[in-house]
Amino acid sequence: MTDSWQLGSNRAVRLESAATIPGENMPIDKRIATAAEALHDTPDGACVFISGFGGAGFPNVLIRALRDCGPRELTLIVNSATHRYSYTHDLIAAGMVRKVICSAARGHSKDLSPFEQLYRDGKIELECMPQGTFAERIRAGGAGIPAFYTPVGYGTELAKGKEVRVFHGRPHVLEEAISGDVALIRADRADRYGNLTFRYAQANFSPAMASAARCTVAEVRMAEDAPIPHTEIDLPGVYVKRIVAVGGEAGR
Repeated sequence: MTDSWQLGSNRAVRLESAATIPGENMPIDKRIATAAEALHDTPDGACVFISGFGGAGFPNVLIRALRDCGPRELTLIVNSATHRYSYTHDLIAAGMVRKVICSAARGHSKDLSPFEQLYRDGKIELECMPQGTFAERIRAGGAGIPAFYTPVGYGTELAKGKEVRVFHGRPHVLEEAISGDVALIRADRADRYGNLTFRYAQANFSPAMASAARCTVAEVRMAEDAPIPHTEIDLPGVYVKRIVAVGGEAGR
């Protein structure tokens, strides 16, 4: 399977899909040998989702591979810009990130995180929002809903400059959907078709992010040749383009 990308209108567009094979069987095998190979064509300016919440679901092998691939001017869509268990800060510290869209940007220690240092110096952009709004904007992006109204955030700095309408006597803020080019997610198991299973809270934002991205890359503990039973599938393979088996390395 070969894939290539072209950046247009700030979006990466997939150009080439799997080569066809004579016969009736669909040639689906989304397993990629290495994380570097899975991300080598990520373009400059891409919008990148990164999963993870609390202590689970961080695609750290993929994050490090993306850092080594070196795309610039990225927009990261991640729940926390400073989480201690996530390697997202590696991308930020390397100067690869232009903007962060998140629900938490404060560090966890008395010293400033790489993100906070860059933000203080005016070298990185921040779009921060309530966590529920963050999740719903991503879900809307995957569902093809361009925008929605929510009462959350009304009257605060987070709603400044946004359209407000009153429904049933209560002001609501218009929030636009978020979609992206690449989603990096962590799962427990995959099969060759891209179907995934998650381990408990490991799922967190992954299903929504996978639906809202043009290309979802999943790092997994193990990738099987046989199909996962349909009763065990948490995220169907239609949302996943590439899979990298990394064992227990760096993930939870």
